Amino acid sequence: MKREKNFQVGDKANLTRTIAEDDILSFAEVSGDFNPLHLDESYAQTTLFKGRIAHGMLGVSMLSALIGNVLPGPGSIYLSQKVEFKRPVRIGDCITAEVEISAIDDNKGWLILATTCYNQDGLEVITGEACIKILPQKGGQEK
Repeated sequence: MKREKNFQVGDKANLTRTIAEDDILSFAEVSGDFNPLHLDESYAQTTLFKGRIAHGMLGVSMLSALIGNVLPGPGSIYLSQKVEFKRPVRIGDCITAEVEISAIDDNKGWLILATTCYNQDGLEVITGEACIKILPQKGGQEK
């Protein structure tokens, strides 16, 4: 793969966001996921979570933003994402999404990234692994 950036195993990037009520409402609208666990405090109080939680995929979307905008950045596309949800995310939680390059396949133009989201206490809330394709620059050749 011809790269604009010289990626190396161990390269990392992160972004941090405090999850707000509006984030959950907007995500429900965009995704169509109106599960009362995310939207209805009375219902959520009756569950094992004892209160509302954010959509799991809201956290994953932070990883997508990080991958598409920062590392590897524009010109990259998801091929796959393995995800494990470790802990719930609640309104007011400060979430840090982090990606780290764990492997590079120059022949296929792929990066393998360890993907993790942490809460404000440093506890993992989401872990996983992404396979990302780096698209060739205009005039470059795709493998």
